[in-house]
Amino acid sequence: MKKFFKGLLKFIIALLIVGILASFAVVAYGSSTRPVEHVEEIKKYSEEYAVDPLLVLSVIKVESNFNQTAQSHMNAVGLMQLIPKTSQWICEKMGIEYTEEMLQDPDTNIKLGTYYLSYLLNHFGDTDLAIIAYNGGMGNVQEWLDQGIVGKGGEGFENIPIDEARYYDVKVKKNYDIYKTFYEDKELKDGMHKDFKTWLDNYGRQLKEFKRNF
Repeated sequence: MKKFFKGLLKFIIALLIVGILASFAVVAYGSSTRPVEHVEEIKKYSEEYAVDPLLVLSVIKVESNFNQTAQSHMNAVGLMQLIPKTSQWICEKMGIEYTEEMLQDPDTNIKLGTYYLSYLLNHFGDTDLAIIAYNGGMGNVQEWLDQGIVGKGGEGFENIPIDEARYYDVKVKKNYDIYKTFYEDKELKDGMHKDFKTWLDNYGRQLKEFKRNF
């Protein structure tokens, strides 16, 4: 009997070790695939236009996965995937001259994208509506509001007729929640998502989050 319990104890300990390693691997993967790049520009324009930098990171993650040369089939360009027509409108609002080349520049792309996100947040007074408008167009979201298809706080979002816009909100918010768990109240630095120390810290943060929700 003593031998049995000793073996059982070893099995439980081994199981715990495997569980810890597996959960750490999940957090490490989640960290490494949530890039923290272009921090200087993101912090600068997030502060200037009063937008959470973690939300900007989340939008960039979903839009281009931090590929500054990304271009979509809709001709959206750069890190924040700005469409030239929308960019012209943004530049008019900001009082700056528009050129197509400017969208290829990471600093300018983040500046214009963050300004636009700020404009949408202020216009709709709702984060979810602003996120959907960033993808689906401000005019479309306003029309859905006027028709009572959607409301603030996620009301009626399942009825949005454009699938991409509906799922876009979910993807951005999912990434935003992860970025907040990992980096809220933490000094952001370029490339920190690749650092083993960051993975350990994020693992600790994830455990605390789990305990709060348990």
